[in-house]
Amino acid sequence: MSTFLRRTWAEVDVDAVKNNYRKIRQAVGPETQIMCVIKADAYGHGAVFLAKLYEKMGADRFAVSNIEEAMQLRENGIRLPVLILGFTPAGMARELADNNISQAVFSEEYARELSKAAGEQKVNVKIHIKLDTGMSRIGFMYQDIERDSDSLEQIKRACSLPGLISEGIFTHFAVSDEAEEGREATLRQLECFKDAVGRLKADGCNFDIVHCSNSGAVIDYRQAHFDCVRAGIILYGLSPSQKLAGRLDIRQAMQIKSVVAQVKTIEAGTPVSYGGTFVSEKKMKIATVPIGYADGYSRSLGNKAYMTVRGKKAPVIGRVCMDQLMLDVSGIDDVCTGDEVIVIGDGSNNTLSFDEMAQMTGTINYELVCLVGKRVPRVYIHHGRNVGIMDSIRPANEE
Repeated sequence: MSTFLRRTWAEVDVDAVKNNYRKIRQAVGPETQIMCVIKADAYGHGAVFLAKLYEKMGADRFAVSNIEEAMQLRENGIRLPVLILGFTPAGMARELADNNISQAVFSEEYARELSKAAGEQKVNVKIHIKLDTGMSRIGFMYQDIERDSDSLEQIKRACSLPGLISEGIFTHFAVSDEAEEGREATLRQLECFKDAVGRLKADGCNFDIVHCSNSGAVIDYRQAHFDCVRAGIILYGLSPSQKLAGRLDIRQAMQIKSVVAQVKTIEAGTPVSYGGTFVSEKKMKIATVPIGYADGYSRSLGNKAYMTVRGKKAPVIGRVCMDQLMLDVSGIDDVCTGDEVIVIGDGSNNTLSFDEMAQMTGTINYELVCLVGKRVPRVYIHHGRNVGIMDSIRPANEE
């Protein structure tokens, strides 16, 4: 490991990522396209490196949140089709068209704005119609087949506008990761989606790509795979919920590591960190580790979580600081400056996983991987060897 990385870094297991992609391919079959969701910098794992990997593995498409993420891919040589799932200012029609970027269209009003801009800029923009079948976020409302039938007329008008190429149609499931508890609602969304697609097709409004399966539906709703699935969190080896854990043979790809910066002994009655929320009851050996909430390690984990030092659990004591925190290493022999610390592992060998940490903090694994900060370099490990580094602070150090 390069010397400059010996503070705090994230290791991304390329072998795990490859395994996860293959398992998804097996689950959906050869006829269904895979749209790899790499928004939010591939859920914190590094969009450019992984997009290149997915291209080589045979991925069909990418999905991102916004035009900036899409252009990052294009500027780094990634050529597969890209769909923007969120909002893009209509005035950027040329950027969309010139870079083969498809845009989600979620209302007739937005479709008209995009069509007008495309006409003024003399381009044609590929679009995917977004249906709101139950998420109540963005999309043409179609949560009730009878009540919302006017939305189909709006969609037909949108698809007929000049400068727009109707490439796809999609929706997003709200509770497909909730197993039996979410089945009724998910099947209701699926019924609405199928009804809308069928009615539009009957009226001559056809789409090359029909898609609605997120990670939960990839696992639990084979009947919803259609032409394409949108694989997100499962690409990175994390389950979309604990209720679906173990249903697909995937492996967590990311681990967070750091080092011991200093070891010291404190006497009984010594407060530790801001606010003195931890006070030693006896003589203790503590270690300072250079990671904090600015790196994405939540302040709420103070006096709650643990890290792994020399294969043993070391509790986090006191409040987590912006850049540092303290561990109780009293029961661990020979701890010294420079020792490797596993901040977040895969849950084995006394390590804390993202899923376990999510339970501690009352959140989900999605949020935790996305919060890993920009100043934490991503190191890509393949067959135990460093095959690349993404360093957002000092790009010159990338390999």
